Amino acid sequence: MTLVETGVPIGHQRRAPECLPRLLEAYRPDATVELGEHLERYGPPPWRGSDRRGRGPLLHTIEQAGLRGRGGAGFPTARKMRAVADHRGIRVVVANGAEGEPASQKDKLLLTGLPHLVLDGAALAAEAVGATEVIVAVERPARRALAAVAHAIAARHAAQLDPVSFRLVAPPGRYVAGEASAVVNYVNTGVAKPQYVPPRISERGVAGQPTLVQNVETLAHLALIARYGAQWFRRLGTSDEPGSTLVTVAGAVAQPGVAEIALGTPLGSTIMAAGGPTEELAAMLVGGYYGSWLRAADVWDLPLTHAALKVGGGSLGCGLIYAFPARACGLTASARVARYLAEESAGQCGPCVYGLRAMADTLTRLATETPDRGTLQRLHGYCDIVIGRGACNYPDGVVGFVRSTLDVFASEISRHQRDGRCRSGETPRLPLPAPTQRDWTWQ
Repeated sequence: MTLVETGVPIGHQRRAPECLPRLLEAYRPDATVELGEHLERYGPPPWRGSDRRGRGPLLHTIEQAGLRGRGGAGFPTARKMRAVADHRGIRVVVANGAEGEPASQKDKLLLTGLPHLVLDGAALAAEAVGATEVIVAVERPARRALAAVAHAIAARHAAQLDPVSFRLVAPPGRYVAGEASAVVNYVNTGVAKPQYVPPRISERGVAGQPTLVQNVETLAHLALIARYGAQWFRRLGTSDEPGSTLVTVAGAVAQPGVAEIALGTPLGSTIMAAGGPTEELAAMLVGGYYGSWLRAADVWDLPLTHAALKVGGGSLGCGLIYAFPARACGLTASARVARYLAEESAGQCGPCVYGLRAMADTLTRLATETPDRGTLQRLHGYCDIVIGRGACNYPDGVVGFVRSTLDVFASEISRHQRDGRCRSGETPRLPLPAPTQRDWTWQ
C-alpha cells in the first residue's frame, strides 16, 4: 500500500492554534470537514513508527504532554499505550465513540464534524503501539456520526493515507454499552455488556489480543500533539492536568452546547462561557449521570480538573455540566434519572437487577409521596448494600448519583417529609432518550 509521504516531524508548528479553540478550530455546525480540507489545514499525519515495546517518538511525546483520557476516569494515555505495546500479539486499537450518556454531546460532535481528526489520532496511536487495525465504535442511534465516520474511512482508504485498516462497528444505544470492556465484548461476541473478568483488555481484548481502548476526544488531542508537540499542548491547562477539554453545558444557561475549555477553568466561568445562567441556580450535575450533584454556590469557583472535583465530591467524567434552577425540585428530576439508570442495567448481577430497582423505587416514593423517616433510611441502606458488590462498576456510579441527590437536595426531602409539597410541575426533565427511541437490545 502506498502511503502519503509527509516529511513532517513531530512538533512541527503548522498553523498551531496558540489559544482556544484547539480541537474545534475547524468545526462548523452545519458541515463535516472533508479529507481535502482537513489535510490542507493540518497536513498528513506525521508517521514516525515505534519499536515493539512502544518506545517511539510519538509515545514519548504523549507522555511528555501529560495527556489524560477524556472519556471518564482521566487515566494517563501514555501509560495505557505502553501497557498494550508491552504485550506480544496482534495488537488492536479501539476508538471509543459509543457515548451512552444521554445528556453528553461532545463525542458525537467530534465524530460528525471532525472525523478525520479522530481517525488521525487513532491511526497514530495504532502505529505507536504496533497495531495494524483500528476499530471505531459509534453508538447505533448516532446516525449522523455513523454516516460521517463511514464516509471519512472510505475517503482515507481511497487516498491510501493510513498504514492501518479501519473497521466501523455500531454498539446499541444502551447506557453501559460504551464502557471499554462492553465495547470489546460487543466486537467479540455481538453483546455489548461489560466484562470484569481478568485478564485486562490491554492483555487480552479484541480476539484475545492486546487492545488499546481510547475515547475519541483523547485521540483527537493525540493527533494535534503529534503535530505541534508536548510543550504546545501544555500551554493550556494546569501543570498536573494540561491541555483543553470538551464539555457539554446544558440546563438553565443562555447558550447550551459543547464548549472547549482549558482544564482548570473555574466551573462558574464555564457556565458564563455558555451565556451565563438564565435564572438562579441550586445545583450543578457534573460528570453526567455517572457523576454527582454539587451545590452551585459551593463550586462556582471550583477548577474543572479531576483532582479538584474529586476533593469537592465530584468527577469530570464525560464532561457534562448541567445547571439546575433553584425554582425546581431536584428530588423529582433525580428520581426520573434513577429510574432510567435502573432500567439500563446489564442484568448481570443481583446488586444491579434488584438493588438499583429498589433504589429507584424508594427515591420515587420520596419524590411523589409524603415520606417518613423510614423511607429515607431504607434508601441509605440500599446504597450501603449495593456499593462495591456489582459485577462491574455501574452500580457504584448509580449509588454515587443517588447519594449526591440526598445530600444536595436535602431541603427538598425535608419539604416533602413536612407537607408533601413538590414543585414537580416546574421541574425540568433532564435529558433522557424517549422509550420509542431507545435501543432495548444488547446486540
